Amino acid sequence: MNNEKIQDAQYNLTAFLGDNYQAFICEFCDWSYLVPKKYNLSHCPNCFASGLENIDQEISELPVIRSPELILPYQLTQTQIELSLEDFGKKIPFPPSDINAQRLYERLRALYLPMWLVDADVQANWNAEVGFNYQVISHQARYDDNQGGWSSREVKEGRIRWEPRLGTLTRSYQNIPAPALEEYFDLEKKLGEFDLQFSKPFQSGLIKDCVVRIPNRATQDAWIDAQPAFQATASEECRQAASADHIRQFSWQASFLNQNWTLLLLPIYSAFYLDDDQKPISILINGQNGKVIGTKRASMKRAQQTSMIILGVGVVLFLLSLIVAAISILFPPTLLIGVIGIVIALLVAAAATLPLLTVWWFNKHQ
Repeated sequence: MNNEKIQDAQYNLTAFLGDNYQAFICEFCDWSYLVPKKYNLSHCPNCFASGLENIDQEISELPVIRSPELILPYQLTQTQIELSLEDFGKKIPFPPSDINAQRLYERLRALYLPMWLVDADVQANWNAEVGFNYQVISHQARYDDNQGGWSSREVKEGRIRWEPRLGTLTRSYQNIPAPALEEYFDLEKKLGEFDLQFSKPFQSGLIKDCVVRIPNRATQDAWIDAQPAFQATASEECRQAASADHIRQFSWQASFLNQNWTLLLLPIYSAFYLDDDQKPISILINGQNGKVIGTKRASMKRAQQTSMIILGVGVVLFLLSLIVAAISILFPPTLLIGVIGIVIALLVAAAATLPLLTVWWFNKHQ
């Protein structure tokens, strides 16, 4: 966990969400949380280990935090969540018996991830090429016997006229996002992007029964990722100011003043299933699009049970084939049937290894 002591960016717990919350850190996955005091949190919402340690609420003990300004509400119904969980289980050969959509739904925990929001006044000199759409009309000749010979048709071709532009810019930009977690880009790659246009002003009542992840990335680090977003926003505004359809090769020399940092909270769910060794395997669900991520573990125990059934069928078929072959002493035509049965029985017995190999291969590549 990042515990940088940055005086102008650290607040105590009360300044963040009020005195009804307490802070915890997981000794195993290093995720830290703010948890309602009435919330009985005995296991980590991420890895579901029991090694949670209470963090002292003094400034010197807390990671870098700021008060939330916006929140992205959950947008999934129970049916949508259960369908996503069912789809997650369907992609596992011989899934553990504990993977059940209803059971997983009952284990869901609402968890908000933090994202930095930064406001800043920008003064810049910029230059770029702006493009204007236009059409070129030409005529194309074509010979067709069915149309009586040569004919001509009008063809419109879309093109872009590029022109250089430069200027100065003085703007105030609000709520430019930047990651507040070191692992955010990896989570976003797996969970999918969040559509921030549905964000709402933060109200503490929206998270009264939720766990909130504490940022582990300082604003100084996040600023590196915020600057491209400022530039992209400015580029689009310059395109609009030029009444252009396109813009390219945008560059600027910018200074940023009066930075103000707050947080946006992003909704996810966490849950877990138990593998063959009764070890919890955590999964995360995007609270907006329903995408589920987590380690997929096939059940070797279920594969073994299936293999034993297939092997049992093979043994029974083998014994019956031997009996049929023995009858050939009295009725010779049954010998061929018995031999065929023995071959099929051996093939069935060999197929008993397929479930085991399937599970081994699947788990190895997870």
